[in-house]
Amino acid sequence: MSDIVELRRYTLRPGQRDVLIELFDREFVETQEATGMRILGQFRDLGDPDQFVWVRSFPDMAVRKSALTDFYSGPAWKAHAAAANATMIDVDNVLLLHPAGQRGDFQLDPAARDTPASSQVVATIYDLPEPVDDALVGFFETTVIPLLEKAGATPFGLMQTEYADNDFPGLPIRTGVHKLVSFTSYPSSTTPADIGAKLAAMAEWVDTVAGRLPEAEQLILTPTDRSLLR
Repeated sequence: MSDIVELRRYTLRPGQRDVLIELFDREFVETQEATGMRILGQFRDLGDPDQFVWVRSFPDMAVRKSALTDFYSGPAWKAHAAAANATMIDVDNVLLLHPAGQRGDFQLDPAARDTPASSQVVATIYDLPEPVDDALVGFFETTVIPLLEKAGATPFGLMQTEYADNDFPGLPIRTGVHKLVSFTSYPSSTTPADIGAKLAAMAEWVDTVAGRLPEAEQLILTPTDRSLLR
């Protein structure tokens, strides 16, 4: 169960993304998980060669505080922090989330890590004027998700803003925002545009979904071979 989730988007120095990914996947997966958190996904953003996106989770806020304290004061970060920080320009674009609804929590295959990743992942970040309500979550679960599946996508997570105070201020998160974030996987042979065309051709989508969805930002991502989310 991923009760507390961080969606982290880092802006890197030009040409440094693969440098950070190699370091991250080698040194920062098991060492973070040893503190009680879980590293769920590491991605290249296809829309920006200098963006690294990753996702981690915690059982609750208390574990988050203790796990972050342990990791960032521990030997792995001390040994490699300088090399990691040298690749980065901005690391403050972070959403704190929790699962939304009955189908919200991530569907994970632990055996996927360290196998070739050939899928694309789309994180659709809906911007809302007020907190997510049960009606919107229910709409996604009963209408949006089944139609995405019908179009050939694989929805595997639905998250909403977590409003708990950030008690690890050394790592800022975005506040004063209301987000619903949908995570969907696509085969490598299929593009999000292909899925979009199929949805646009569905009367059910046009009549019941298209005009009701909030404004959204889409991140089109390719997972690293160490990513569980794919």
